[in-house]
Amino acid sequence: MVTRPPFELRIAGRKVRLGERTLIMGVINVTPDSFSDGGRYLDPARAIEHGLELVRQGADWIDVGGESTRPGSKPIPAEEELRRVLPVICGLHGERPSLPISIDTTKADVAEEAVRAGATIINDVSGLRFDPQVADVARRRRTPLILMHLRGRPETMQQKPFARAIWPSLRGGLTRSIRRALAAGVPRSQLIIDPGLGFGKSRRQNYEILAGLARLQSFRLPILVGASRKSFVQAIVRGEGLEPGKHGRSAWPLNRDVEAGFALPKKAQQAAPLQIGDAAAVAASVLAGAHIVRVHDVPIVIPALRIADAILAAGRGE
Repeated sequence: MVTRPPFELRIAGRKVRLGERTLIMGVINVTPDSFSDGGRYLDPARAIEHGLELVRQGADWIDVGGESTRPGSKPIPAEEELRRVLPVICGLHGERPSLPISIDTTKADVAEEAVRAGATIINDVSGLRFDPQVADVARRRRTPLILMHLRGRPETMQQKPFARAIWPSLRGGLTRSIRRALAAGVPRSQLIIDPGLGFGKSRRQNYEILAGLARLQSFRLPILVGASRKSFVQAIVRGEGLEPGKHGRSAWPLNRDVEAGFALPKKAQQAAPLQIGDAAAVAASVLAGAHIVRVHDVPIVIPALRIADAILAAGRGE
């Protein structure tokens, strides 16, 4: 049984304990081209209401991003990114002043303005590779800093040859990111690491990371995992194998639940398998040691999180 070590962060001056239960990061993409919900929340009022609904559903904090990082996406100017995210951050902060809000950005200018507007966490998917000054913002503003592992850049990350072995690449990349953050003066106690599932990894490599996630505990930092709506999860749910183009050895047809007598309502039959796949990936992440999960469909994953947390508690003898 994997044990999940406890940690403590300071978010807007308040102590937040990690490890007692899994925390949920709810996602709002304020973009026209996100892979999961592009264009749906471009309107600030709609994005704010969606964020508040995620909180009502059980999200512990909200992650706001204004630049798509889907495969093939291209960077946008900081001015456009700020135009998208600032009204949403201001609105959420105004409605829920104590709500932790993370800004999903790789740009120091955007991070600075977002924190002024009410963001209290910085989430850098480049792990400080694109703009090392993001770390300086985190230090001065005393915010937690999430460092994600990304091979290459979003425009090309799924086109270039993948690493022959993912673990040396993952360990080396996270080590460099952590060193940059510490050199900039960010306290180690304010760092979170994210293995970056789907970012420059093959389908098999994403599952290798999930299978060996506990190996990241050697960094002695909280672990965040984002598998929600990722294609590597959806492919397996559809019955594909670990290698694209190959059928899974033990693949079940999507209607097996119906064949077995556990029929879902017609309205839910098509969406449910993919959502349940997300919940399964979340549960696997938690049982392997994740402290935080980044999700789009909060109500779908909560039952899986409760079961996974109960298993970890039982393993600790609680």
